[in-house]
Amino acid sequence: METPLEQATAQVNASGRRRKAMAVIAGGLVLGVGAAITLAAWNDSEFATGSFGSGTFDLEGSTNGTTFSSDLVAPGKTLSFVVDADALSPGDVVAVPFAVQLSADSTYEADLTIEAVSGDPIAADLTYEVVDTGTFVAGCDEATAGTTLVPSAATTESGPTALPSFTATEEPLNLCFVVTAGPDIDQNLTGTVTWEFVGTSTDPLSSE
Repeated sequence: METPLEQATAQVNASGRRRKAMAVIAGGLVLGVGAAITLAAWNDSEFATGSFGSGTFDLEGSTNGTTFSSDLVAPGKTLSFVVDADALSPGDVVAVPFAVQLSADSTYEADLTIEAVSGDPIAADLTYEVVDTGTFVAGCDEATAGTTLVPSAATTESGPTALPSFTATEEPLNLCFVVTAGPDIDQNLTGTVTWEFVGTSTDPLSSE
């Protein structure tokens, strides 16, 4: 039979062994975590790069059918009507030719629209037509043969009207503007009307 001193010594020794065992287990846990963190890993990347650029798109206009240039803001080119447009009376008709095309360096086809805008009082008594004359007609008038593209539209604010699309560069659309004074036009009025051509790029132009 153990004496009280021997029992106490045995308990101390057993407690020390448990602490050592726990320390070993804890150490094992720490070693286990360390082993998970230090596992070898490999990284690999793959890259792809694309180069981009924008195409060229430009409308040009001409008042003589020969010299074309761009006017990006109003009022643009001055239309010189064949008959004096500054002395209109009821029922008078005046006309002027104009041509529009895609510039040589354009890379896209284009849909085309036209609209008239004017805030001047005289515009309320004016209407206009646009006729496709095929070739440029320097002295066009209301009797000039062609295809009517815009029939009798208001000059105050006509809204966009579709014109033939462009599918090639430097192939002009030759037009004749025909403006008619209404029966109620007042005397001593002056003003201007601005026509805006709007091109919207569509498909790339053929390189053939």
